[in-house]
Amino acid sequence: MKDSARYVKIVEWSEEDQCYVGSAPGLIYGGCHGDDERAVFDELCQIVDEAIALYREDGKPLPPATSGRDLANTLSAAL
Repeated sequence: MKDSARYVKIVEWSEEDQCYVGSAPGLIYGGCHGDDERAVFDELCQIVDEAIALYREDGKPLPPATSGRDLANTLSAAL
């Protein structure tokens, strides 16, 4: 398993921005955006890989994993 699989990646439509917004909570601040949902996800995956590489280059430990926490069911229960 790649380390990037340990982090939740979210792509959602933003009414305010009128585009898709990608983020990886717990790993990176900010994210990416665009008009094509798949392209935003692909870019987000690349950003996550790059962030992990930067942590390693700096000798810093990776933040705690965010995947595997049943996030989808947790979010749906909150709605």
